[in-house]
Amino acid sequence: MARMKFICDSERCIECNGCATACKAEHDVPWGVNRRRVVTLNDGIPGEKSISVACMHCSDAPCMAVCPVDCFYRTDEGVVLHDKDVCIGCGYCSYACPFGAPQFPSNGTFGLRGKMDKCTFCAGGPEENTSQAEYEKYGRNRLAEGKLPACAEMCSTKALLAGDGDVVADIFRTRVVQRGKGSEVWGWGTAYGKPTTGATPAPATPATAEAPKS
Repeated sequence: MARMKFICDSERCIECNGCATACKAEHDVPWGVNRRRVVTLNDGIPGEKSISVACMHCSDAPCMAVCPVDCFYRTDEGVVLHDKDVCIGCGYCSYACPFGAPQFPSNGTFGLRGKMDKCTFCAGGPEENTSQAEYEKYGRNRLAEGKLPACAEMCSTKALLAGDGDVVADIFRTRVVQRGKGSEVWGWGTAYGKPTTGATPAPATPATAEAPKS
């Protein structure tokens, strides 16, 4: 059974936000919620990198661990989904997720915050596949139609890869080998910046010279 995963190639992402726009349009995402967004590191500085971020459908998802009502569940394909009929809108999942994936609409039927919403890997929800009820709550179920997530299919540079984890990992690995870049693509230096070496020391404060003794 395939295990669905996302991988974003920061060397190819051009910050066009086509993935975020495709997600919004495909699923009629509620106002105030971005199931996918593009984050740019070192914006405006030579060597800046952008990455498309959404729910990563973790194998050991922290949102599932902290949910007090167990509204999260994992499909046979490894996609982490949630049941909005069970969700109580407590917000624990939004604090636990390191990717900021679970979000809450700014308005809706359930009040100011409403029920949690997040990326579904275009796999719908617990309702019957491709049903109207499923679409109204979770958006289009493209996986049931034999298609990949809209965000990945609309990526103009193919920076965003989605599908079987082994397959997308092989694609990314091949790119890395061809580019001749290894650990620095997703290393410590990319996330936190490379340490400066040989930096020019700050000028010392001029000391007051003592008058020569006569």
